[in-house]
Parts: sequence; C-alpha cells; structure tokens
Amino acid sequence: MDAAAGTAQDIAAQWWDKVLAGFERGTPVEPSALVLAAILAAAVAVSVPRVSWRWFGLFVTVVHELGHAFAALMTGQVVKGIHLRFDHSGAMHSLSRRNGRAGAAWSGFWGYPAPAVVGAALVWAAYAGWSGLALSVSALLFLATLLFIRNWQGVVIALACAAAAALLVWYATPLFLGYFTLAIGIALLVGAVRDWFKVFGVHTRRRQELASSDAFILSRGTGVPAAVWLGGFAAVIAASCLAGLGAVAGSLS
Repeated sequence: MDAAAGTAQDIAAQWWDKVLAGFERGTPVEPSALVLAAILAAAVAVSVPRVSWRWFGLFVTVVHELGHAFAALMTGQVVKGIHLRFDHSGAMHSLSRRNGRAGAAWSGFWGYPAPAVVGAALVWAAYAGWSGLALSVSALLFLATLLFIRNWQGVVIALACAAAAALLVWYATPLFLGYFTLAIGIALLVGAVRDWFKVFGVHTRRRQELASSDAFILSRGTGVPAAVWLGGFAAVIAASCLAGLGAVAGSLS
C-alpha cells in the first residue's frame, strides 16, 4: 500500500513538474503553407461535419459554459454549478449579491463568443511560443471545472476533457503541442461560427427552441431585443476570427 501511494505521489509530482514547465516560453510554430492548409482542413473536418461535430461540439460547449462562468466571476457572482449534456446543451448557475441585472447580462453574453476568443488566443499562443502555457492552464482549468459539474453527463464530458489535457501534458512533445494548439484554436474559431449560425437559426426557423437561446434569455431579462445580442455575439466572433487570421497571415508574409 505504501509503495503504491509512493508511486502515485511520484507520478503526480512528475506531472506537476511538466505543468510548471509549460509556463516557460517555447519555440513558436512556423508552418509552411502546405502544413497550414492541412491544419486548416483538419480543423474544419472536426468542426463542420455532423459526425465529428457530435464529439468536438461537446468541447465547444464546455468552453461556452466556462465563458459564462468566468464572466460571472468577473462581476463578483458565485458559480454554483455547471450542467453539460450530450446534446450540446448546457447551463451555468450563479448567485449574485450585487450588480443585479447588469452582472447577469454580462455573464449571459459571454457564452457564444467564448470559443472564438479562446480560439484566437490559442492561435496567438501557437505562433508566439506559448503553447505549453496554454496547455498547462487548460489542464488545471479542466480539473477545477470538475468541482462545479452538477450532472452525470457533465462529469463524463469534463472528465474526458481533463483526461485529454492531462495526457497531453504528460506525453506531448513541444513540436506536436505547438501544431495541436494551432489546430484546436482554428477549430474553435470555426466551431464558434457554426454555433452562432445555429442560434441564429433558432430565432429565424426553429422558434419553438427559443427558450434555449442565450439571446432570447438576455432579451427577456434586459428588454434589449434579441437581435442586438445576436449582433453582439457576431461582432466578437468576427473580431476573434480576424485576429486569428491576422496571426496566420502574418506567419506567411
């Protein structure tokens, strides 16, 4: 028993050392046009086809709900729990003792834009040599997220994300990690665009699903038309995509 405990502690200590090593800047990626085209194709392949989106979309949902959670924390709210489901739906529950509707609107806004913002940040990290930092922070964040999951489907999804991040910390080489970070960043940008068109479709074609739309919920809580919120989502997503494209274009010039 003592030997097993000692081995587990050694493994945990080694893993933690690898996490800390990620906070040191590494070598930026310098993909050729051909490699970049392959990465773009891979990112689109996991974000667009329904068969792959069924799985990658779960990761996008996690980032979506974490966007709500971080925005809630920024306004002094207490995050009470996060629900994630296999149908790509989710919910973040928070308690606010101040800021009232303004705080609720702020946290409610940052769901759909979050994957795009994170995607742009990952693209920048890959080109700036901070892929290790992105992975280390992600691994710690996914582990912390497990504390806030309140349904069994969410536990499965969050555990899968945490396990993937933990394994990457342990096994990924710096070269692989750089290109992986770039691919995931681009995939998140594509996924954010796809999700925006999905919620736009709810407001234009599938209005029976309006109760699931952040824009509808924000409109009902603030009196500001849902179209304004949809436009706000689109503006942040578009700006993030432009930032990501700018980083890619800069590497090719």
